[in-house]
Amino acid sequence: MTQTLLTSSPRVIEQIDWKGRAVSILPLAVLVVLVLIVTSQQPNFVGIASVRGLLESMAPILLLALGQMFVILTGGIDLSFAVTASFGTVLLALWIPELGALGVLAMLATTTLIGLINGFVIAKAQIPSFIATLGALGLYSGLGLAISGASTIRISTGYEAIGWITDLRVAQLPLSALLVIVVAIVISVAMRVLASGKSFHAIGLAEKALLMSGGSTVRIRILAFTLCGLFSGLAGVMLAASQRSGGPTLADSLQLPAIAAVVIGGTAITGGVGGAIKTLIGALIIVMLRVGLSAVGVDPSFEQIVYGVVIIAAVVLTIDRSRIGVVK
Repeated sequence: MTQTLLTSSPRVIEQIDWKGRAVSILPLAVLVVLVLIVTSQQPNFVGIASVRGLLESMAPILLLALGQMFVILTGGIDLSFAVTASFGTVLLALWIPELGALGVLAMLATTTLIGLINGFVIAKAQIPSFIATLGALGLYSGLGLAISGASTIRISTGYEAIGWITDLRVAQLPLSALLVIVVAIVISVAMRVLASGKSFHAIGLAEKALLMSGGSTVRIRILAFTLCGLFSGLAGVMLAASQRSGGPTLADSLQLPAIAAVVIGGTAITGGVGGAIKTLIGALIIVMLRVGLSAVGVDPSFEQIVYGVVIIAAVVLTIDRSRIGVVK
């Protein structure tokens, strides 16, 4: 069905073809340039210790970015995903001492349910995703602060349920980061093979045409936000393991980097164009920017400014203006 939809719109394909090729090449070129710059400033960067630190820093950002990618592909946005991850770390810190591994599963079920509720409200009530998730951001931020007493909760009893995530190594590289990379590859393959995977792109490219052909956008949109909630929970587990604690703002600082990873990798903010491998490249660019800014002596407080500029530049390059009637 998706192939019929796309092939029936040759003008759309023609318009995105040249841009898609350029956007596919540009992020990889940027990543190579950043590696060369950082290596010239820090010759030891190619060492195993530096690569290990890079991958450990990338893992939670990539998890958050993968979840956001599903939503952006449908033409939406989830502003609550980082807060959901922070809320998840609080739940982990409270539940793990009593429930152990079951506490991890319960937390993931909770964040997935949060995503499901967001998707249901947006798809069924026809509320713009920006507004709905902005409200969810305030809701779960407040709940996290209330439940935790606005303080960090140390995880000691039961920590072994999540500690392996940061402790295990494969060829001296963190198992957690390698698993996340494998997940990105699996998602990329699944979205090419499965009909539901192709539907994420179809909604973003031509939602009206998909509806006219008998397809359902409600189910896919709800699935996108549900997956975003799940991946936010997974990022929360990884952050809690690395910090040995949970906190109501633990993941909040990763919101801009994660969104930047999605759009700088080549996923169009208007939806329909992008994928998991592009998001992986985008996440690598973001962590390389962090290392590169530090290497050239830029104050860490300026990082958020850089991410904001990167997001604006990436949107300018990837946005499909042919599908926007009026810019407001």
